[in-house]
Amino acid sequence: MSSYERTNKTDENNVTYQRCQYAYEFAIPYINGKKVLDIGCGMGYGSAIMTKHANSIIGLDYNQDTINHNSVVYKDITNLSFKKATVPPLPFADNTFEVITTFQFIEHIAEQEVFLKECLRILTPSGKLLVTTPNTKKSFARNPFHIKEYTFKEMEQHIKNITPNFKLLGLQGNDKVNSYYKANQKAVQRILKWDIFKLHKIIPAKWIALPYNILTTIMRKKLKNNISTTIDISTKDFFLQTENLDETWDIYLVAEK
Repeated sequence: MSSYERTNKTDENNVTYQRCQYAYEFAIPYINGKKVLDIGCGMGYGSAIMTKHANSIIGLDYNQDTINHNSVVYKDITNLSFKKATVPPLPFADNTFEVITTFQFIEHIAEQEVFLKECLRILTPSGKLLVTTPNTKKSFARNPFHIKEYTFKEMEQHIKNITPNFKLLGLQGNDKVNSYYKANQKAVQRILKWDIFKLHKIIPAKWIALPYNILTTIMRKKLKNNISTTIDISTKDFFLQTENLDETWDIYLVAEK
């Protein structure tokens, strides 16, 4: 697993944070009154949001320090607990959960199709799997924390091997969002023009993780200062569509056991 990519709610990270936050709002109709597993829960804020609607939620993360942190921060939420696991496999019996959410996670693991099979295994009959992941066709550069990003075609092929009951949606943004990402892309291109041999695509990910984090932080702070709408963007500035999927920012998968 490739990790240490956590989205915090800061002004410079606002667009990315709201993009991630949209998934938890999307999940609400699916999780109402249900037993839920949230895989790749990170710092637990999304799991905590969903407890307002679910019957119970277990947040799963591979990092014990993260689990310990979440267990303290969210100790007063009685229908939420956290568990450490490196996946796949998933440490649960068949037919355990009614809904599984796994948002911006699958790109961090190598055995992706095995992971999807495991998710379907531990779902109850007619249970729902909700997945979000970046659309690699809209990625501006290699992310060293991602092992493998999907195209819509690749995601469709993987899930078709497991279940025929699924739908794919694309997360799109309005003009405010897309203007921000256009400026983001130009900033990335200005940096990458110095990498004339395209070394960032071939050297080990761990070598570029630190410079990636530093440059990303600097770049997002500059974008915040230069684009006044950065801190005003909210989940309401995103929406899902079923056409022109390759032009959308994130892949949304809803699969049924």
